[in-house]
Amino acid sequence: MKKVTLIAIALFLLAGSYVGSAQDAKGAWTTGADFFNRYNWRGSDLGNSPVVQPTIKYVSGGFTGGAWGSYSLSNNTTATEADLFLTYAFKGGFSLTATDYYFPSEPGSVGHYFNYNAKKYQFFEISPSYTVGKFSITGNYFFANANNDIYVEAGYAFKTVNFFLGGGNQMYTTDTNFNICNIGISTSKNVVISDKFTLPLTGKVILNPEKQQIFFVFGFTI
Repeated sequence: MKKVTLIAIALFLLAGSYVGSAQDAKGAWTTGADFFNRYNWRGSDLGNSPVVQPTIKYVSGGFTGGAWGSYSLSNNTTATEADLFLTYAFKGGFSLTATDYYFPSEPGSVGHYFNYNAKKYQFFEISPSYTVGKFSITGNYFFANANNDIYVEAGYAFKTVNFFLGGGNQMYTTDTNFNICNIGISTSKNVVISDKFTLPLTGKVILNPEKQQIFFVFGFTI
């Protein structure tokens, strides 16, 4: 339904406008991009090609709103994604995020963004998260255009590496049952290029026992 999608976009823009007008003195716009050798999402490989993943966001107080995308650097269109998100961070380590996922089939051509009934192209998700010390846990539920898809991930930040463990059902697995699908570690370092420029590098090893696959993801941020 086009009307539902337009309402969702309007609410997103209204929230961002309200935050900007109410707290602009404390808020800030930021933009950047990640470059990775492949796009791995919650244990599933999307595209099998190098990608650039740009971000633009506005942060003010507890609110963060913005857009995130993923675009293949080859002719592989399956890695194309354009999302809108809105997060509010409460006191005590709890936060709540709403995300509008959009997967265009042919970038640059006639798309399906306002066709809410095109279930393979657009999804809506709600994600509560809680962080205490070095431990974090996040739940993700697709409440529209999906089949009760659930994904839960826990993470722990050690001194030099981060460990994560996630499981899901439906779109994350080969059947409809809930299974562990994302086990891995990530580490990062900053490479000093000059006095004014540092290049952050990230490396991940990801195991998906449900699909019997293992991936190595490497990239940098600008």
